Amino acid sequence: MGYMTVEDQSSTLLHLKRSPGIRSWSLLVGIASVGLTAAYYSSDSIPWKLFYVAGCLFVAMQNMEEWEEAVFDKTKNLIELKTFSLYTLVLTLWRKGQEKVVLDLDQLCDICVQEERVRYLGKGYLLMLKLAAGFSYPLTQSATLGGRSDVEAVAALLKRFLALEELQKRRQQEYEAEYGDAEDEDSLDNSTDSDEADKL
Repeated sequence: MGYMTVEDQSSTLLHLKRSPGIRSWSLLVGIASVGLTAAYYSSDSIPWKLFYVAGCLFVAMQNMEEWEEAVFDKTKNLIELKTFSLYTLVLTLWRKGQEKVVLDLDQLCDICVQEERVRYLGKGYLLMLKLAAGFSYPLTQSATLGGRSDVEAVAALLKRFLALEELQKRRQQEYEAEYGDAEDEDSLDNSTDSDEADKL
């Protein structure tokens, strides 16, 4: 499975989506099968058998990846990051399972790929959204295992959609225009002071 898939795309809207991969579903089926096998071959009472099945299902859901969505809306100048967790939904008895984070699109400065260590499984990669306020926020809560090409492809798509490279060049030019003039004025003042000192 890729890092994220394009659900909808237009000139002003980009909707990315991610679902649990084969590894998550394989873990769910495998761990649930252990509970069913233990309950089937056990000579314990029915409550204990139900406990075996429920316990294994609980552990399986805990290790599942989350459903995640990212919406970049140019008309509203907003970035919406949504996360849906089956484990949290069951743990809170269906009262809470979805989280939503809203970021200001105008504050987005850069997008980069970050490497992350995944326990027991090796290296993973995810995208980081760098904001002008000085902090970064991950595009997804979980990293993608394996090669980073899928993550880099999503990063390139976002940079093209948001025209980040042109924005960075424009900000750099504005910075140089603002602070470059100030440096020129300082150098002129210093040269004037040195000339006056030489005359004295």
